[in-house]
Amino acid sequence: MKMDETGYMEMFAELEDYERKGIDISLNGYRVSPLQIVTACMTKEEGTYMRDYVMNREGNIEALRFTEINEYSRAETTP
Repeated sequence: MKMDETGYMEMFAELEDYERKGIDISLNGYRVSPLQIVTACMTKEEGTYMRDYVMNREGNIEALRFTEINEYSRAETTP
């Protein structure tokens, strides 16, 4: 399901807040900016991105990882 413009703006604001707090953001293993994440989500035609939160021992968010999920990668990892 594609987001509308407001959804992308809210996502960008959320990711910018994480970035300001020093939280690392990555896409498929590469460090990226909030704008790069939002652009990737906007232009994605098939599949989606899974968001993983990496927590430290105190339970605070240390990193935010986006991983591309599509039918091909699911078939590859599903027994």
